Amino acid sequence: MNLEQIWMPLLLTTLAGLSTGIGSLISFFIKDFKKCYLCLALGFSAGVMIYVSFAELLASSIESVGFGLGNLAFFVGIVFIAAIDFLVPHEYIEEHVKVDRKNRRLMAAGVFTVIGIAIHNFPEGLAVFMSSLQSPSLGISLAIAIAIHNIPEGIAVSMPIYYATKSRAKAFWLSLLSGLAEPVGAVIGFLILMPFLSPVVLSLSLAFVAGIMVFISFDELLPVSFEYDKSGHLSIVGIIIGMAVMAVSLMLF
Repeated sequence: MNLEQIWMPLLLTTLAGLSTGIGSLISFFIKDFKKCYLCLALGFSAGVMIYVSFAELLASSIESVGFGLGNLAFFVGIVFIAAIDFLVPHEYIEEHVKVDRKNRRLMAAGVFTVIGIAIHNFPEGLAVFMSSLQSPSLGISLAIAIAIHNIPEGIAVSMPIYYATKSRAKAFWLSLLSGLAEPVGAVIGFLILMPFLSPVVLSLSLAFVAGIMVFISFDELLPVSFEYDKSGHLSIVGIIIGMAVMAVSLMLF
């Protein structure tokens, strides 16, 4: 595999990760969050990732390596990201907005969120990268979905740091730093897999990635989306739109 084959996956992974900086910038100019937009966006991201995990990644893996091995890799992916989630609990916007406003506690909240989100972003980066190797159009769709859900993560990082330091620059750069974990995770994962990369390993990796994305969707995106959407209707609409967009993109490309 040459450099021409990996520059596109790496670029998509980097752009998805850097979207945390967009969330950081947004947090500086809004006093209150439009909850309807947030729950729609998170529902959309979950819809994209759930649909593509089952309709494309897991399905193609099973077709290539068989039902048993494909599903084994899928559940290994779930256990892998669940272990990370258990060891490094992931915290979101509302949890940080409500913390004590004393500077020391706010700064600690922001720093721990940077660390937690960065660790969680490692497998997301690998997901975009490996999917892009399989199909550039699939990689673009996943990069967009992950970028959308990285925006509120950027807000979660930057808000406590900004209130603690009154420095937009510190809040922005720390937020951006957490997003850079995605391309770093992609590169590390690729370097580990590269000596063993074959059609079978790539197929197993896709099922593994599908497991990661399904867990992220059900454990992180959807709970937060429904928390902001008391009726549940906007979240469901976002999920359906995300699935429909992904289905159309797979059909066209």
